[in-house]
Amino acid sequence: MKIVPPSKPLQSRKETERLLKKAGITDQVALVGIRGYYKNSMGERNRNDIGIYDDGIFILSPQAYASFNANTDPSRLKPAVATLKAGVYRYKKGRHGISRGAGYPALRPATQGETLPVKRYNAKTDSYYDGVGTAINIHKGSYTSTSSAGCQTVYPSQWDAFINLVYGEMNRYGQKTIPYLLAEY
Repeated sequence: MKIVPPSKPLQSRKETERLLKKAGITDQVALVGIRGYYKNSMGERNRNDIGIYDDGIFILSPQAYASFNANTDPSRLKPAVATLKAGVYRYKKGRHGISRGAGYPALRPATQGETLPVKRYNAKTDSYYDGVGTAINIHKGSYTSTSSAGCQTVYPSQWDAFINLVYGEMNRYGQKTIPYLLAEY
């Protein structure tokens, strides 16, 4: 099974601006994640699958607009695995993978204690329950997996372009944090 679509998401800048306005986001630089962007053209029809890059992420600033193939779900369902709830969250520059060394540039939650609201999978009842997730980062995935235990991941061949653009636009407009709107289709 293919885990990445043949093209990047094609949502218009105008549609992304509409979503940000509806969410009340006025920052000059913002991110929008769309869970289920490819749900009718990848995986099982009319379903947001896990373990594939069937989502999209967009960066918008006065001088930039770009889209990237992304994943907003865990790589696989297992007990207590986290799925970030749709909503607006603030992220900051940080590093991912620091438990294994120096890590690499990524985005980390800007909230106190880095906690965010999540749904957690309960295998006994095949349902979800509300919980709190820590360090739900935005980081690089891999070529054979989305590499997520609940984080938001970007396809690896697109990662450098994504993080360089995000950091560059945050620097250009003096933003210490960046809003991330996670919406569901």
